[in-house]
Amino acid sequence: MKKSYSSPNPGDRIQVSLDNNKKEEGILLESHDKGVLLLKLDNGYNIGLKKESIEEIKVIKNEIGSEIKVSEEVNNKLKLSGKKPIIDFIITGGTISSRLDPKTGGVKDLTDANEFFKTYPEIFEKADVRIKSPFMKWSENMDFKDWARIAKEVEKSLKDDNVKGVIISHGTDFLHYTSAALSFMLGKLNKPVVLTYSQRSSDRGSSDARLNLLCSAEMALSDVAEVMLVGHATENDDYCYALQGNKCRKMHSSKRDAFRPINCKAFAKVWANGGREDKGNIEFLRKDYNKRNKGKVELDNVFDERVALIKFYPGQNFEILDYYRKKGYRGIIIEMSGLGHVISSGKNSWIPKLKEIIKKGMFVYAVPQTLYGRLDPYVYESGRRLQEAGVVYLGDILPETGFVKLGWVLGHKVWRGSVATAQKMKENVSGEFNKRLGNEFLN
Repeated sequence: MKKSYSSPNPGDRIQVSLDNNKKEEGILLESHDKGVLLLKLDNGYNIGLKKESIEEIKVIKNEIGSEIKVSEEVNNKLKLSGKKPIIDFIITGGTISSRLDPKTGGVKDLTDANEFFKTYPEIFEKADVRIKSPFMKWSENMDFKDWARIAKEVEKSLKDDNVKGVIISHGTDFLHYTSAALSFMLGKLNKPVVLTYSQRSSDRGSSDARLNLLCSAEMALSDVAEVMLVGHATENDDYCYALQGNKCRKMHSSKRDAFRPINCKAFAKVWANGGREDKGNIEFLRKDYNKRNKGKVELDNVFDERVALIKFYPGQNFEILDYYRKKGYRGIIIEMSGLGHVISSGKNSWIPKLKEIIKKGMFVYAVPQTLYGRLDPYVYESGRRLQEAGVVYLGDILPETGFVKLGWVLGHKVWRGSVATAQKMKENVSGEFNKRLGNEFLN
């Protein structure tokens, strides 16, 4: 058989016919092995095909790796029409704001407005979108300074009378830290602030980005003036959840419905493009949310980085507490087991050391390692003794939310006294505690 080769470039979509009568289709990647053709399949995996076994190569599309050409129609779409509501879209990084880099087979940042329109054109049908990008980082590289920068950027949008709502794109792994931080730093909101994500990049057929973005736009235009996280509610492309930003968590490493509400219900189910026929795209599951209003946002983006989050494990040496005290940390959040326990008897008991560091001015707070449910120091004698030692129990707060809240509280000099700090930590500032926690949330 005569072999037939076209001349594809990295980034082109091609079909490869092999000498065993099999065919493979995907995106051509740049290969450093001259004898191997590297292909990214639609499932996201890369495969290498020996060139000697290839009978035919057909180029199906050559647009992914080519220069982006912006038509007059696209340019007009990117301009504010004055007829649609305005959404400010703040891009900070993560898989949702990335696309295939054909030279490496990985993904690269997607920050240019033209590229963004080409990848996600449907969102521009719902609103006039203004794209901003204060920085681009994977979420594991972020810290409190980045949370403060995002909060500042959001504040500008919330104070703009022309803006209807805000969407923030973000990496998934530490997204719930950022959403918790914004829930404290932005205070009582006047408009929706939506954080969204993608587990799979936009070039993959299984990407969750498009539905997440469209549902995020629905919530950004809604009357829910809360910090929310919007993303897939199931593995299917049917609807999303709008979750409370400081009471949700990433619960799976790769599933599209990775984020779940913890100890509460989602604010709403959200469909895109008439998914519920004549019923509207939002089904509210809760009524206890702050509604859109004409108030002014009071930015409070302070943070004291001298805080730590510790996970207790069986046999853990209490000397770890000395490390943080000697390093100058002001406060520690401890993920305790059960209803709120650490080693409390024998020579390895934590209680004497906890008493010591608390007397020396360190703040120690207990949060539930179990995530679901709340701590209760009164059930067992050990919990009572830990509380007597000065440990403050934080009910059903999430560990990450407790950590962020402690850094935020200690960022205020006026709250740094032992009594003042404890009072503020136990105050339900932004719905981080569910006082009506029942069995329906323990799933």
